[in-house]
Amino acid sequence: MSAAGALALPRLGFGAAQLGNLYRVTTDEEADGAVRAAWDAGIRSFDTAPHYGLGTSERRLGQRLAPYPREEYLLSTKVGRLLRPGPGTGDDTANGFAVPDHHVREWAFSESGVRRSHEQSLERLGLDRVDILFAHDPEEGPEDQAIAEGLPALARMRDEGLVRAVGVGSKDARVLTRAVRTGLIDLVMLSGRYTLLEQEASRELREECEARGVGIIAVSVFNSGLLAQHEVPEDAPYEYGRAPQAMLERARELAALAERHGITLPDLAVQYPLRHPAVRSVALGMRTAAQVRSNLERMAAPVPEAAWAEIERLEREARAAGSSA
Repeated sequence: MSAAGALALPRLGFGAAQLGNLYRVTTDEEADGAVRAAWDAGIRSFDTAPHYGLGTSERRLGQRLAPYPREEYLLSTKVGRLLRPGPGTGDDTANGFAVPDHHVREWAFSESGVRRSHEQSLERLGLDRVDILFAHDPEEGPEDQAIAEGLPALARMRDEGLVRAVGVGSKDARVLTRAVRTGLIDLVMLSGRYTLLEQEASRELREECEARGVGIIAVSVFNSGLLAQHEVPEDAPYEYGRAPQAMLERARELAALAERHGITLPDLAVQYPLRHPAVRSVALGMRTAAQVRSNLERMAAPVPEAAWAEIERLEREARAAGSSA
């Protein structure tokens, strides 16, 4: 059994990017309520990163997990970006976070950089260990160094018992496939490339993961918000911009399918990735207690097999049309 196989990842995990003030300020009261509601509902897997609000997410999450027994939950964070003191005169909204620029990010995929990033994260979290470390967005930085130096460093840290499993997190299926083929990692965190709307970009990756026993944690399953509402608005977001008309039409077609089967589009979006044998978990962003409850309801919604069969038929038709084009 791989290291990931021994972790017993739950179907639903808590994504803590919003605790880092993603897009807007999350109040302390909202953060308190979200983590408490998640814990009370039985969620026992939490994911964060230094990138999320320049360490704000790690600090907030660690403070709120501190009262709970450490052996009762899984915690993951990420390496590859060291945080250095910054000017503190502006903000980080260019990177999507409503926080002051009290730190700046510095790429660090060398062994010393990976280990220092891990140490910094433990300091911010205020905890003695994390269970999983992901190399974060290597394609946006020195990718070759991340593969040649960062992944072996992570594997050594796992073998030393510093963490229980290691992986790579990215929206780029190509770099994730490259990482899987090194044979060094246990998990990938795949962002927005295996969803109701997008499958082809990750086909090779999913095949490789299944063959090698590497688990997939699916994130950004709403494709930046396009699948987050049953009634798809004309200005729905997609890939952090406005959704193109073809995507809007596809989302509305899927919403109509869901309605025919007595469920909603977000219900399908949350559960869809778990249909693949390599997908071990879905991590969803949770800013408030209400979002936690909503995500739990979506995960628990009874989706008829007939709905999945209809989706599979539409996918086959789309692949056939694509191959004949």
